[in-house]
Amino acid sequence: MDIKDKKILVTGGHGFLGKPLLKRLWLEEPLDIIAPRSSEYDLTKENDVKKLLEKNKPDIVIHAAGRVGGIEYNRKNPATAYYENVMMGTLMVHYSHIYKVEKFVGIGSVCAYPKIVPIPTKEECLWDGYPEETNGPYGVAKKMMGVQIEAYRKQYKFDGVYLLQVNLYGPNDHFNDKDSHVIGAMIYKFYNANKNNDKKVVLWGDGSPTREFLYVDDATRAIVLATKNLETSEPINIGSGEEISIKQLAEIISKEIGYEGEIVWDRTKPNGQPRRLFDSTKAEKLMGFKAQTKFKDGIKKTIEWYNKKCDENE
Repeated sequence: MDIKDKKILVTGGHGFLGKPLLKRLWLEEPLDIIAPRSSEYDLTKENDVKKLLEKNKPDIVIHAAGRVGGIEYNRKNPATAYYENVMMGTLMVHYSHIYKVEKFVGIGSVCAYPKIVPIPTKEECLWDGYPEETNGPYGVAKKMMGVQIEAYRKQYKFDGVYLLQVNLYGPNDHFNDKDSHVIGAMIYKFYNANKNNDKKVVLWGDGSPTREFLYVDDATRAIVLATKNLETSEPINIGSGEEISIKQLAEIISKEIGYEGEIVWDRTKPNGQPRRLFDSTKAEKLMGFKAQTKFKDGIKKTIEWYNKKCDENE
């Protein structure tokens, strides 16, 4: 569909993914973009979702909001991760249908996939088992949105699409050691260790798991392409095609930051899912998406941004 002159509602529009997504959407010359803050509307509450859609009457809804975090956050807050994500997804899909939204784009997660899957992973593997335990409730909640989107297309001819993204990274991500994903947490740890002349940095697990990461600008491009070109409610993988071990990741980040101390692996902590790598051929075939940012280039840009931000705050 043509985005030009359409009114677009973006949930999560002020977050890590949302901010660059809004910039990319404006390039398509929409009539307007609405990006409510969580302080204005609580998307886990039915009345708030109804008010949001009734007041703004969007043509397109891109649901990018979510309660997200790394392994530690998901281990400590499984009920919150499940409840808030499943409620947001359920209400946004349902009332987008009620208020006759022309196109709904739901942003899912790699965490919806089973713990053990063939590599590279095709969309057909989504129901082959339960997600990795440390993020199971979150993963199931995000999976339910995909089920709902497909059901609403079948019963109501609701034009909804469902994207499964690998872990994102880039500028404006969360950088701390409490609720960040692995790249943000590592950059934070190595930066501070380098600054404080620490002799060692302790990281979780044994470094053997592999991950696939997608630069945030590639993710926003995928979402816009899906909004314009995707015409199926089947889940669609959105990945970069690059697989990297956590150990390699630590070496790349520490080198880019200039940290020369020891990296210690705490094997008492969980590794998470053993391997992650998508087969994203459907995304290229059905919506014309292929990642453009090589991992080392994306990491360099991210660390340069983080260094600049830290320098400005000193």
